[in-house]
Amino acid sequence: MLFQLSHKIELNPNNIQEGYFKRACGTARFTYNWALGEWNRQYQEGLKPSALALKKEFNAIKYEEFPWISEVLRDANSQPFTNLGKAFVRFFEGTGKYPVFKKRGIHDSFYIANDKFRLDGNKIKVPKLGWIRMREQLRFTGKILSATVSRIADKWFVAINVQTDLTSATINSHVVVGVDLGVKQLATLSDGTVVEGPKPHKALLQRLRRLNKSLSRKEKGSNNWKKGKLKLSRLHARIANIRKDALHKLTTMLVQNFSIIGIEDLNVNGMTKNHKLARSILDMGFGEFVRQLSYKAKMFAVEIVQADRFFPSSKTCCRCGFKKDNLTLSDRVFGCDNCGLKIDRDLNAAINLEKLAVGSTVTACGEAVRPKQLVRAASVKQEFPFIPANG
Repeated sequence: MLFQLSHKIELNPNNIQEGYFKRACGTARFTYNWALGEWNRQYQEGLKPSALALKKEFNAIKYEEFPWISEVLRDANSQPFTNLGKAFVRFFEGTGKYPVFKKRGIHDSFYIANDKFRLDGNKIKVPKLGWIRMREQLRFTGKILSATVSRIADKWFVAINVQTDLTSATINSHVVVGVDLGVKQLATLSDGTVVEGPKPHKALLQRLRRLNKSLSRKEKGSNNWKKGKLKLSRLHARIANIRKDALHKLTTMLVQNFSIIGIEDLNVNGMTKNHKLARSILDMGFGEFVRQLSYKAKMFAVEIVQADRFFPSSKTCCRCGFKKDNLTLSDRVFGCDNCGLKIDRDLNAAINLEKLAVGSTVTACGEAVRPKQLVRAASVKQEFPFIPANG
């Protein structure tokens, strides 16, 4: 089966190449903002704008009104119209928010078509720039579709999109597991495995506060302000990388070792309204976990069974099915008033999710038979293949 995967690789450009990247990002950002502004204007005038019509209008005037746009490759001022069209499609379908204008330092990226660049080991050749060094070689084999150059803090990356065949990926086809996410531990599996979360934001919170305080004391726009802002951006990038690394290892371990995975349908937006738990919830990255698990499950032909949002996985006894309505968040041990079972709250929830995944029924007088665990989950520190670096 064919899949589209992206490998994000850090680049090592020289000063001339880095300057070109900045101009290309600026061109792409300007084009997108121009198209969005025209879209809004035409819509307010009662017209029906489209990305294709806006692209034709822009091509007719760009070399006269914006002659500097020819300094970089054409894809930088062509692809933004496609991106804007897709953004509006997601908005009208209800799967995305209304498109907003891009800002420098936040949206720094530009697109390169597959016929505009060439790879040779750990080097990539871009028009008007020549060969640029990459930190590593492309991980996937297959048809190269496109590339996107982007900047995070002061580092440049290229995300190479590849169409590859993953039919050789194998899984254990008779193993079921329930996964309960939490703020104390990242995940608890129904086989008893506990995966500790790195909690990078909490670990580096004092440094974040110190850098934010130092930046606020500097004059905005000065050289010292720019240096302080760069330090803060580097720290935010480090926090995000630590979180993504843990989630990638966990989700890949799950899809490689289990064929059916039971998870909860978490209302992350609603959960973060609790100001006492919001920071811990966001630090774990529940939404990113579900996103990664969803696309990796397709790659490995794994079935994801998502419980109803109001399914009482934590309040239901995994042995007799008794529901304990007075269970609070501070109760870390589940004590059943019916059968006397005492079990860790998260483990109890994970077992209930596993039973839901296999469709087993639980009676008040007996314990449901759980599927035989053929493979125990590997350590979260293990390295796994087939992990798209950009998530």
